[in-house]
Amino acid sequence: MVEAPIIVNVQVCYATSQRQIVLDLSVPAGSTVHQAIKSSGVLQMAPEIDLSVWRVGVFSKLKSLDSEVHNHDRVEIYRPLIADPMESRRRRASKRLEVSE
Repeated sequence: MVEAPIIVNVQVCYATSQRQIVLDLSVPAGSTVHQAIKSSGVLQMAPEIDLSVWRVGVFSKLKSLDSEVHNHDRVEIYRPLIADPMESRRRRASKRLEVSE
């Protein structure tokens, strides 16, 4: 029988247009996404991060802060969107229509 690991290795990632932070760390098994983020030190490196509002995920899938992390997870911190993607697409499509007419 395989025993569950006592320690899990995770990566915490945060990026802006100017910099990228990727931190590898080990946390106790059963740790949450929030605990992994706090343990990584990324909140001190990037004080603009507001976990009460910003979304987080693991491998591009949205997760809550109390989700448990697993071995080799990549925890990602997502900045708020500046523009609505659907509205941006509509503007691009309408410009294409104007040019073709």
